[in-house]
Amino acid sequence: MILDGHALRERLTLLVDGMTKLRHDGRFNEPNLDGTAGDYISFHSWEWPQGIGLYGLVRLWQHSGDVKLRAVIEAWYEARLAAGLPSLNVNTTAPMLALSLLWRQTRDPRWQPVMDDWANRVLAMPRTPERGLPHIVSDKINDQELWDDTLVMVGLFLASYGEASGRQDLVDEACHQFLLHTRYLADPHSGLWFHGWTFDGRHNFARALWGRGNSWITVAILDLIELADIPAPVRTFLLGVLEAQISALLPLQAPSGAWHTLLDDASSYEETSATAAIGYGLMKAARLDIGPAGCREAGLRALARVMADIGPDGTVANVSYGTRMGHDLQFYKDIPIQPTGYGQALAILCLAEGLHHVGI
Repeated sequence: MILDGHALRERLTLLVDGMTKLRHDGRFNEPNLDGTAGDYISFHSWEWPQGIGLYGLVRLWQHSGDVKLRAVIEAWYEARLAAGLPSLNVNTTAPMLALSLLWRQTRDPRWQPVMDDWANRVLAMPRTPERGLPHIVSDKINDQELWDDTLVMVGLFLASYGEASGRQDLVDEACHQFLLHTRYLADPHSGLWFHGWTFDGRHNFARALWGRGNSWITVAILDLIELADIPAPVRTFLLGVLEAQISALLPLQAPSGAWHTLLDDASSYEETSATAAIGYGLMKAARLDIGPAGCREAGLRALARVMADIGPDGTVANVSYGTRMGHDLQFYKDIPIQPTGYGQALAILCLAEGLHHVGI
């Protein structure tokens, strides 16, 4: 596939259209703990897939300055706030990240009280030992558990909003969560990350080197140091962790340009959301002169694979559905394929970063 700016812009338009048209088809029934219905598909729902989706939209708006896209984003938040926000947990925090980026650029007074209240309640959440944020979600408490997803769902919001609002307590909390999660989830042997850790028994569950979980880290560390002024020792430490991860990811890229849903298991399926996020991270690392040699070339191969997985209606194919903590490796191989907001968003991030690297 020939990569050029015109093709990327066309596909980005399709991706936005595909995301905003996503609707729940009844295939997945996941009721929340409070008895409400869980909707992890429809664009109009307030949950973590939509939160990541909005992050992709805001990043694209920042890149393009498209006033129509800004209107779509603002209308989403207006409607959701009018309908009433859901209970706070790790995953329902995800939409606050995009709102923080929107606010730090527009300073629209409607949004700051919402984020202040939400951030204060995040700080008051229950904690694991060593003050970790347990991965509490809408349908399960996951007590005493650290998941790599948390750093994107909560950590980036705290850093972004804390920096923009002058709240150093939020930036400090984000740094603490990144350091603590690194301690328990980063595998010192491979350089990759395990999906989760529990203090109840002190283990990493299936020790799964899960593709999208690792891609959250590639995105999170790079975006953390962009979104906030991180203390130099923390920044240096996390960039070293990222370089180790990237060095491990590069030889695991499949000939197609994708990564597998279990990174070290070629019999697991190739998965597009992880490929898009890792591709974004590798290209961004190369642009910022971070990481080992080969980042840009591997990122461009991932970009080509993601482009090939975008259908004519703008829907991204080969995206694995939301993935709970697996207690064996087969669990990850059995996760079904389903178009999602995060699949769309991570493709948007990948293509938007690609515009920095291909001819316009």
